[in-house]
Amino acid sequence: MPFPAKLSRDTILQTAMTLVEEGPRTPGEPPDAPLSLRSLADALGVRASSLYRHYADRDTLDTAIADEGSRLLLQQLQADTRALSPEDAMRQAAHTYLRFAHSRPRLYALMHAPRPLALSPEGPGKDLWRALLNLVGQVTGRQDDTSGVVAFWCFLHGFVALEASGQFGASGPAGGFERGLDALITGLAGTGSNIGAGRDPVTLD
Repeated sequence: MPFPAKLSRDTILQTAMTLVEEGPRTPGEPPDAPLSLRSLADALGVRASSLYRHYADRDTLDTAIADEGSRLLLQQLQADTRALSPEDAMRQAAHTYLRFAHSRPRLYALMHAPRPLALSPEGPGKDLWRALLNLVGQVTGRQDDTSGVVAFWCFLHGFVALEASGQFGASGPAGGFERGLDALITGLAGTGSNIGAGRDPVTLD
């Protein structure tokens, strides 16, 4: 059987992204069900086996989707934080991150699903990490401030996860995001030696 000329790695990825964000189409399937390779093949009009000519296995495809999500998030972070002071950039980055998670919940969930670390040692996910490392470092005045980035990311992802699970209850977070963000930025800024005005605007490029 001739290989379909219309099929390419990028076509598969973009179709998979669309299906992930639309959610399952099978009646009764839970909203967080993983993408079905059969439904992906059907959407592309090919046999499921054809997908493996471009993606060796399911983990490879999921990693590609997660990498594309990281690329899109980084792109938005760069646009939203450009020319801001370090603390303002960090605050805006937090809101951009939260908005991304709210607007693309299924993609966000896949981006944070467990997967073999060795599949993508470099790429958009690593670029996103480096951008956040630079962002936090501008606030703390420390190069490669891994602990600061971990604290920032844990705060953001923890809030997203608790909110998505309904753990905040009917009252909602009650201003907890802003209060936690204020405390985190103040604490991180207090660990640095360049606190105060006069610092150059931050860039994530």
